[in-house]
Amino acid sequence: MERAAGHARAEGQQHPIAVYLWIWALLFVFQHFSYLIDYFHLHGYLRWTLIITFMLLKAGLIVAIFMHMAWERLALKFAILVPPLVLLISDWAYGGGRGLHLLNAVGGILAVSETFNPL
Repeated sequence: MERAAGHARAEGQQHPIAVYLWIWALLFVFQHFSYLIDYFHLHGYLRWTLIITFMLLKAGLIVAIFMHMAWERLALKFAILVPPLVLLISDWAYGGGRGLHLLNAVGGILAVSETFNPL
């Protein structure tokens, strides 16, 4: 019995193809919603909030399913996900006296996008 468990671990995990197909379909739906933001000519904070929301949803699905994080041990999840979160929080909390660097960057993008006219 011990030998069978070791053999299964050596081969790796098998996941049903349906999981990948559903995630793939969801990624297409979220991408379609991202295109609809431009189609309906949304502007300002609503536009960027929706873009960032769909971006994070797509990235989360890719990391969780296609990079197999959903099936990893909790220690590995913490080892991969906690350091970027600590950097984001420390940037937000201790931004060198200037405040929120990430929000300042988004504000700069908003200011540029409001004045940008490709025609």
